[in-house]
Amino acid sequence: MSIFKKIITALRGGVRETGEAIVDANSTRIFEQEIRDSEKHVTIAKRDLTEVMAKQMQAARELAQLQESIKEHEGYAMQALNQGNEALAIEVAEKIAELENSAADQQQTNESYLKSADRLKVLIKKSERQLTDYKRQLSMVKTTQSVQKATSAITDNFVASNSKLLSAKDSLERIKQKQTLFDDKLKAAEQLESENSDTSLKSKLQGAGIGAQQSNAQSILARLKTK
Repeated sequence: MSIFKKIITALRGGVRETGEAIVDANSTRIFEQEIRDSEKHVTIAKRDLTEVMAKQMQAARELAQLQESIKEHEGYAMQALNQGNEALAIEVAEKIAELENSAADQQQTNESYLKSADRLKVLIKKSERQLTDYKRQLSMVKTTQSVQKATSAITDNFVASNSKLLSAKDSLERIKQKQTLFDDKLKAAEQLESENSDTSLKSKLQGAGIGAQQSNAQSILARLKTK
């Protein structure tokens, strides 16, 4: 049973490692998608904020109407009292009390909407700042990846080029060796031909002072003096 548990644990570890490998391989794509999802949520939050602000405006408008109505009925009550009509004044006072209760409730509603709107504005601004920073970092990540890919390609090409350059260098050396050997063969052939020719014999005779000698300035001058 213990071995079976270990096998299950090993399988779970393998699944986790595979999952992490998939996440690592697609981390940039996942990060970019998370940014898009966050942007959608911010858009929804802005729409909700618009509704809250609209309701707050409506609540403020209704509160103002209630407060105006209270002032109006206070005037009615004062007129009734001035006329000595206390019963009518009490009836108006009851109406004022009803309006004040409604105004108090409306005041709470209005303040609640104001607080919600302010809180949403802060959260949206914070989210937008965070998204701006994430987008900047995403751009940097993509640029870094592009540079790394280019560097890797350059390195691979450089290694391959070095191998090709070494091979080309060897080929060039072989070509040069063949050409040098060819030149040496030509020189050797010319030397053999020279040694086997009459020119070579004449050169040897002249060197020994035998046969016709080439004229030079001293010999010519000596001949002229004898004349």
